[in-house]
Amino acid sequence: MKHLKYLLILFTVGAIISCDQQLPGGDRYDAAGNFAIDSVKIAEYLRDNPIEGERIDDPSGVVIFIQEEGAGSRPTDGTVVYTDFVGSLLDGSVFDTTIEAVARENDIYQENRNYNVFIFTVPQIGSTGGTIQGFGFGFRRLRPQSKAVLIIPSPLGYRNSDDIENIPPNSVLRFDVDFKGID
Repeated sequence: MKHLKYLLILFTVGAIISCDQQLPGGDRYDAAGNFAIDSVKIAEYLRDNPIEGERIDDPSGVVIFIQEEGAGSRPTDGTVVYTDFVGSLLDGSVFDTTIEAVARENDIYQENRNYNVFIFTVPQIGSTGGTIQGFGFGFRRLRPQSKAVLIIPSPLGYRNSDDIENIPPNSVLRFDVDFKGID
């Protein structure tokens, strides 16, 4: 049964990747090509920047390092997740956080923003559910109260979007997460 679950996830991700996705303006997004490029970037990053913790290579391409194991059930489709996070690029530059002190330290503080725990619903595989797909894949592997690092390839992040402040197109993302709990 466990293997069936992984095969289903792998099949779903493969189906998403194999779709020739039309982007606005007529361009097509090359998910498979970007996964291949990102897998090299991720391998080099992890070689040069070892991360402590139990490593999990999710079939989706997300790499998870559990630094402190939590307790309880892992989230599934439709589960509401509460988490703090620090999002950064592989060069170490922080692009987003739920922690005001971190935002101030990294010159990304916004006066009118509330720095509160981030709340999202784990989406069904293949949909976003209000957050990047990589969050859904990563948090499915964590238990509440876990502290972890998620390394998310660009096809499961912001892809080739060029209108997201502080995140260049096709960026591999790192999220240091403090998984507060679920509903």
